[in-house]
Amino acid sequence: MFIQVRDLHKDFKLGKEDIHILKGIDLDIEQGEMVALLGPSGSGKSTFLNVLGGLVPPTSGDIMIRDYRISDMTENELCLFRREHLGFIFQSYNLISTMTAMENVALALTFAGVKKEIRQQRAQEALEVVGLVDRMGHKPSELSGGQQQRVSIARALVNHPEIILADEPTGNLDSKTSADIMEMITRLNREEKQTFVIVTHDPDTTKYCTKVIHMCDGLIEAEVNQ
Repeated sequence: MFIQVRDLHKDFKLGKEDIHILKGIDLDIEQGEMVALLGPSGSGKSTFLNVLGGLVPPTSGDIMIRDYRISDMTENELCLFRREHLGFIFQSYNLISTMTAMENVALALTFAGVKKEIRQQRAQEALEVVGLVDRMGHKPSELSGGQQQRVSIARALVNHPEIILADEPTGNLDSKTSADIMEMITRLNREEKQTFVIVTHDPDTTKYCTKVIHMCDGLIEAEVNQ
């Protein structure tokens, strides 16, 4: 199995009280699957995605990705693992306002120590994939919401990750732009064989996915293959 999650728990401290967010998640994801995490606000979807991506440590439980037990990694090991294997797409885009689209996409390669000319070439290739090569010199304020999300997707793709984790990637977009973004993600999943895990509260997003995980109160209620 490509991704294995076993008895995953996550607690947060609120004053002297422990708040139980994830209450024992078990999940298997095969390579190349496109998985939706569906559920109401507060169900633990985003927390689960952050723990799966090594951004937040679990309280207990195991996460295996390929032969890597990321639940036991140090912060330095996690940083290297994320850089080499994972891409992230956020609802708020998280673009740097003073940088052009190309510079935003290339930034991940800067942290990886890639030479400037190679960074620019790969950033341009990623922007071509998302249909924005003609906007690569524009800053976020000069782009629409849909275009900014395409830049963030290009940034997630630029390192050629095996897994892309997306937190409400269409949450700030109108229905037409949301459909365009999801169709593009579906094409990338099909053509590049990348594994996508997508947090959403929108049932329309799930129709693009091969598996839908219904979460409620920190637990998986149902798992549906489509």
